[in-house]
Amino acid sequence: MLDYLKRLNWEKIGLFAGGILLGTTGVKVLASDDAKKVYTNTTAAVLRVNDCFMTTTTKLQENAEEILAQAKQLNRERINEEFVSDEEIEENEQI
Repeated sequence: MLDYLKRLNWEKIGLFAGGILLGTTGVKVLASDDAKKVYTNTTAAVLRVNDCFMTTTTKLQENAEEILAQAKQLNRERINEEFVSDEEIEENEQI
């Protein structure tokens, strides 16, 4: 039996026991009240960033829609000016 105990890899057994101890301690730390406060504050910060991001995105989208509408209006006005100019030229040529 002593021979069997000598052949065991005590380093691996120690690492396994240390992992169990660390895991158990880690679970207790993560479930503590202080950890919950950190989780709550982090979640609140993420929600604030999300609100800021959504506000900025909405403003950018509104500005882009306004720019698109103005560009379309400008193109319509140019087309109308060119059309009127062509008609005036034809009328003057007929006279």
